[in-house]
Formats: sequence, C-alpha cells, structure tokens
Amino acid sequence: MATKGNPGDNRSRSSLSSFIIVAALCCFFYVLGVWQRSGFGKGDSIALDITKKAEDCGILPNLEYETHHGNQSTSFDDPKQDIKEIEPCGEQYIDYTPCHDQMRAMTFPRENMNYRERHCPPDEEKLHCLIPAPKGYLTPFSWPKSRDYVPFANAPHKSLTVEKAVQNWVQYEGNVFRFPGGGTQFPNGADAYIDQLASVIPIDNGTVRTALDTGCGVASWGAYLFKKNVLTMSFAPRDSHEAQVQFALERGVPAVIGVLGTIKLPYPSRAFDMAHCSRCLINWGANDGLYMMEVDRVLRPGGYWVLSGPPINWQINYQAWQRPKAELEEEQRKIEEMAELLCWEKKHEKGEIAIWRKRVNNEYCRERDSRVTLCESSNAENVWYKKMEACVTPYPETTNSDEVAGGELKPFPDRLNTVPPRIASGSVPGLSVESFKEDNKLWKKHVNSYKRVNKILNSGRYRNIMDMNAGLGSFAAALESPKLWVMNVLPTIAEKDTLGVVYERGLIGIYHDWCEAFSTYPRTYDLIHANGVFRLYKDKCNAEDILLEMDRILRPEGAVILRDNVDVLTQVKRIATSMRWNTKMVDHEDGPLIPEKVLFTVKKYWVVGDNNSTVSD
Repeated sequence: MATKGNPGDNRSRSSLSSFIIVAALCCFFYVLGVWQRSGFGKGDSIALDITKKAEDCGILPNLEYETHHGNQSTSFDDPKQDIKEIEPCGEQYIDYTPCHDQMRAMTFPRENMNYRERHCPPDEEKLHCLIPAPKGYLTPFSWPKSRDYVPFANAPHKSLTVEKAVQNWVQYEGNVFRFPGGGTQFPNGADAYIDQLASVIPIDNGTVRTALDTGCGVASWGAYLFKKNVLTMSFAPRDSHEAQVQFALERGVPAVIGVLGTIKLPYPSRAFDMAHCSRCLINWGANDGLYMMEVDRVLRPGGYWVLSGPPINWQINYQAWQRPKAELEEEQRKIEEMAELLCWEKKHEKGEIAIWRKRVNNEYCRERDSRVTLCESSNAENVWYKKMEACVTPYPETTNSDEVAGGELKPFPDRLNTVPPRIASGSVPGLSVESFKEDNKLWKKHVNSYKRVNKILNSGRYRNIMDMNAGLGSFAAALESPKLWVMNVLPTIAEKDTLGVVYERGLIGIYHDWCEAFSTYPRTYDLIHANGVFRLYKDKCNAEDILLEMDRILRPEGAVILRDNVDVLTQVKRIATSMRWNTKMVDHEDGPLIPEKVLFTVKKYWVVGDNNSTVSD
C-alpha cells in the first residue's frame, strides 16, 4: 500500500535540487574562469567576466580554504578595526626591480660591471605602494607548456625577438611569445646541445643535479635540463637585453638578476655539480682570472665547467666572430693558464665546446699551491656584499687520494633525504644527524597539513615556489616534484649557515637579506612560504616593507603560507588585508594551545588601473 507523502517533503526536495543546480553552475563558471585566465582560453576579458560571476557565488579566487583540524579549528581574526589601505603604484612601476633600477645603476662605475650589481634604494626612497600587474595579465601556462609559451601581456617586451631573431631565442606569435629552445651556441636546439655535453659529463644518472648558468639569456639551457632532472640556477644582468630573467621565470625556470662583477656570488662554496657559460660575454681571463676563481669556489670537488663560444676554437671562427686572431688567442691562453692553476683537468674540446673538471681533492694540486694565493677557509661562505678576492678557495682536508673533499654525494634523488656530508662531518655547529632526520620528519608533517588547507598545493598550479627562511631545505624536500621547484633562501642574519646543506641535498638556493628587495622582477613566484621570517626580522626592519616586497614578487592569485607566533601573525594579517590579500589563520597541527599558528593568504587578481578598495568588507 502506497504511503502518501508530506507536501513539505516535496518542497524541501525541490529547494535542495535548486541549491545543487545553482552550486553546480557556480562551480562550473569558477573552473571555466580559472581555465580561461590560465592562458588556455580565448581572452582575459572573458575570464574576468566569468570569474566575477564565480566570485558572486562566494568562492575565493583560485583557492577555497577549508580548514580541517578535527574539533580544534579556531579563528584568530581581530575584531573589525580601521585598516589603512595601501595604494597601487603608478603604471611606470609595473616591472620595478628596486635593487636593479636602471636609473640608479647608471650612477655607479661601469668598470667590472659594478653598475649592474645590487644597488638598493635607501629607506627614504623605498616605495610604499603595491606594484600593479599589466593590463591583460594572465596566469602562466602549466609546465611543461610554459617552457615553450609565455603570454605576451605578462612581459610585453619585443626587443629580444628582434635582437636575437637569427639565434632562435624567442619569437613573437600573436598574443604569446614562443621559445623554440635555440641559442647562440646551440642552433640545433638545447636538447642536441645537452646531449653533446652528456657524452662527456654524467648528466643522465643523477651524478649532476645542481647547475649554474652564468649569463643565461632566457635560460633555455636550464629549461631543457629539467628533462634530465638537473636543477639549474640561472642568472643574467638587467641590461639592454630587456627581460631575460623575467622571461626565464615566466617560463617556470629558476633565475635571478645577477652578474659576475666585483662582489661574490650569493651562493655557498662547493654548491654546484656543473657550471656553464654559453657565449655569456664574460671576460674570463680578465682581472688575473678572478671570475674563474669565483666559479671554482662555488663548484664542488669533481664538478664540471663548460665554456662554449669565444674564444674556444678561435682558429676556425675568428672571422665569423669579427675579432682579431691575436686577441682571441691571448684570451684562450689566459683561460687555459688559469684552469691549470685552479687544478682543473681538461676533459674535452670539440668545435666550440670545452669542458674542464675540478679535481676531487687537493692531493692532485700540491704543486700549484706555491703559485697561487689560498683564501682564508673561514671566508668561503661569507659572501653577502663581500668583494671577490684574487685567491683560490682551499679544498676541505682529505686523508687519501681517492677521497672526495667535503664528502661524496649520492646520485639524485637518493641524496635528497640522505644525511648531507656537512652534517655527517659535524661542520655545521649545532646540527647533528638526529636533528637533520627530525627536521625532515617535521616538515613532512607540516606540508601534509598545508595540503589539507590549500588543496591545490601539489597540483601543478604552483610552479615557482620560494621558501624565505629555508633552514635545511626540508620544506622543499617534502614538496619535491617535477611539477615545481623551490628557491631556498637563507637569510643573511640566520643563526646557522645551512645553505651548503641545501645544495648537498640536490636543491638550489641563495643568500638574501629581507630588509632589501630580492633580485627578481615583479610577479615571478606562484607561492611563497615564510617560516619565522617576521620573528627573525622583528628588530631589523619594518614588517610592512617585507610584505610589500612579497607582494611585488608574488603573482596575482598567488598564495602565501606564513608560519609564526600568533602575536606576530596578527600584525601581519592586518597589513596583508590592506594589500588585497584574502587571509585565513589556522591552528598549529598539534592543536590550539600551541602559540605558533599558520596564516594562509591569496593575492587578489587586479591589474594597473583597477582602483577597487584594497580592504574587504
């Protein structure tokens, strides 16, 4: 016998069905909006319109933060208070790089590229406004498509497409730039060039993991080395070839603005497995071989140095290079002489490519020591704004001729979680094998917790990631994936110098002082992680200045994860709210009684000319 239903049940089911349909439409429009803005759709205006509809449904741009801490989830939002809005900067600052500003650079000496080095503005000249994105800005394509295509609107500079047209660096095609993978020294493409190197250098088996590309251009060498699981730190100056480093980062390739000039490179000694110069226009024989000495400092024992282009094989190419034979001959003579003094073994020369290998220890180099000045070993890591010295960095001590100075590294990926030699040998005070393992375990726990809040953390949406206070690199190790890379930053005021440990794990990083701007263009990172940064700099510089710099280098709709004490994060949250960031503070993984909290934020999408309020209602 049929049971007569309650009319109210039908109404409830009808209301529920309507709600589900509306929610489904909202989700559809939201996903479509994100897809359009990611560069795969037909246009930014469509993306903005559809995304706006999605936002009307109460969905945060790009990220929906649902906090799950069992029954211990707690809100730490302050009571509503007046918050000072931080205004946008003018359109002329779209590509502003504070410490590499062109006008300021021209006031410094041109000798030895001093004017292309870091020259930061004094406090009274710092901007206190938000750097805008250009009109039409799009979220970059996902890797690996981003390696080959960059939206024109994100870096609207065509000079390289003209100046390097015959060298196949970059081409302008409608609303995108295309990067064919060519270069001055690899006309057959980066893959073919890298295969040439791999016939001499063990690139394919994990022995070579970290590389340095000096004068990188648009970083195609580093971009194609990702296929070999090699992580490359590329750098180039901000010079007349506009936007080289900007293009590299838009492509999803690690790069910084930098130059071999008068100060030491911001990397630790014995960091890189391989260093590379492909027609990088560095005068290697100048200044008594000073630049080669600096490469030697950052190259690990057993590492390789690749030089391709002038003056290699000058006898054949001097006419094509339009340079005098005698000049090129003398340049190569100086390079060969310095390589011998550095105790590098020449492994290969063919065509325009020469490859040297640094000896594994000092046993092979006793004879040279009387002909060179050895640096003070204690100064090998003291590099921030320190002048380069005409001295050779000594090897760590060894006990026999087969031992690798500083310790042998396992092939990657095994080296990622193996105890690094600097820790195993006790050369980093205050760190032990046990503390390293504990740190690794802790950050796996933290990252798993992050993924429960930011559900797209490992989806490929975030390619360029920065850790502002990297410690042992365990955050990056926990995230390790071919979808992303992490720039591990060691603050110059950190208690322990652990950047060498980061490199021994097969990761890359850089020294930096967060009281100053980072050496990159605006909008070059998808996600920034800051553990204890504001606690560390509490009495050093202004929290607002650090946050404004984070905003400058963060992409629209990029995310930030801040980990600090609750009192510090409460202040940071107020400033972040005034900067067009959506915020969400959550408990520590171990519960609400732990004073350390985590602040998740998303930078809102806005471009130059958008004058909407920075403060949410």
